[in-house]
Amino acid sequence: MKKNGMFSGIVLIGLGLYFFAGQFSLPFFKFFQGWPALFIIFGAALLAQAYSAREYQHLFSGTLLFGFGLQFILVQLWRGWPNEIGVFFLIVALAFLLSARKMKTGLMQSVLFFALSFVILFSERFAHVFHIIETSISFIWKFWPLAFILFGVYILWTKKK
Repeated sequence: MKKNGMFSGIVLIGLGLYFFAGQFSLPFFKFFQGWPALFIIFGAALLAQAYSAREYQHLFSGTLLFGFGLQFILVQLWRGWPNEIGVFFLIVALAFLLSARKMKTGLMQSVLFFALSFVILFSERFAHVFHIIETSISFIWKFWPLAFILFGVYILWTKKK
């Protein structure tokens, strides 16, 4: 990190708030106690460092730490917040997407993780669609040996130069 000022400042402020929340039982700071808050502190520091010093290689790790910490806190605060593995895949997809915007790499991984998170999060709602896909694939799978036959016929009938 070329310019540590932003990273160090945010980490010190965050750790100060973290330890201050531990000293006093203020209702507002109750969510700021525990290890998920440390994820948020270091994730926010990495994100601020990435954007302020244009060190975009920190975007991925900063987004992961911030997102995972936020997920753990939101699960504790709201009972209706989804507590499924698909949310973590969604956070990884967002991390790849933010990184891909600046680093010009990782867009395909982002799309794949978005698709995976979509399938995991909404698989119960689309069970009938998955059933149709499953029966279609099982029907096609019975005929995979035809690919060998057709490829063999193609090899035999093509002229060699």
